[in-house]
Amino acid sequence: MKVTIDGFPIEVEAGTTILNAARMIGGDIVPPAMCYYSKLAGSGGKCRTCLVKVSKGSEKDPRPMPKLVASCRTTVMDGMEVQNITSPEVIEARKGVVEMLLINHPLDCPVCDQAGECHLQDLGFEHGAAKTRYEFDRRTFDKIDIGDKIQLHMTRCILCYRCVFTADQITDHRIHGILNRGDHSEISTYIQKAVDNDFSGNVIDVCPVGALTDKTFRFKNRVWFTKPVEAHRECHTEGCCGKVTLWYKGEDVIRVTARKDEYGEAEEFICNTCRFDKKKTADWVIEGPRKISNKSVISANHYETLKPLPVVKSNPLLIEANKEQFERETRL
Repeated sequence: MKVTIDGFPIEVEAGTTILNAARMIGGDIVPPAMCYYSKLAGSGGKCRTCLVKVSKGSEKDPRPMPKLVASCRTTVMDGMEVQNITSPEVIEARKGVVEMLLINHPLDCPVCDQAGECHLQDLGFEHGAAKTRYEFDRRTFDKIDIGDKIQLHMTRCILCYRCVFTADQITDHRIHGILNRGDHSEISTYIQKAVDNDFSGNVIDVCPVGALTDKTFRFKNRVWFTKPVEAHRECHTEGCCGKVTLWYKGEDVIRVTARKDEYGEAEEFICNTCRFDKKKTADWVIEGPRKISNKSVISANHYETLKPLPVVKSNPLLIEANKEQFERETRL
């Protein structure tokens, strides 16, 4: 099937969603997605940030769709034409969706551990309004421990359901879920610290905001001051890939996460032993620095090679002026 997104044509298989077709093309035309997660069956259709305009339904029926559609839930048809960033209607609608998501979300970025790798932060920067029209009190919740190493800030939650799908599909039992209805809905458990499955830590990785945080990493450092390194180990826990990203501060591993792709999704899930208990370099086989997008704040303290290149290579007149840089390279 042939589909055209923002003027870029691509051939895809039947049943492919508009969002995944856009991801095959890549670049700026890929709609943002806060709730869709390719590794989780049934995810998507909750946050509405991936809305797009279908200006041509198909070759057989070229009529445009009357309303904007969620690209994560809408499959392509042969000859379909889609507008994302080329549609002012989509941009304005996305601005409204972001405003809606931020109605109850607090301005916690200066103290939130998710800052620097938060999808809502990126979305707010790209599509958010300068101010909100909401004049009522925000929802507030007490922080609770839903596991011995997981803390839930429900005040930050955008109800994307990712953590619920994760617990449903990669653990042998689910303890937490959605309680209540409407604007009283919340992620919670009936019994605190009840989430103790071997793969429970993955709910931290799938959360697009700072609602679920790693208690062993909380307030230890900002991600842009750390150095992410790819590593692996032979893990004997069934279902764990043993491939992770180690986050270094100096010589110390202060956090372990699953490896994530360019859309912030875990490539494979890892067990709690790898995530929480293996925080020594000796526990891992180091593969090298993780590739970081130059658009990310994490790239400010990151090197593509283990031995960074000097600023000046050969100009003898500038070597003395850059002596400090050369000494720093030698130390590293």
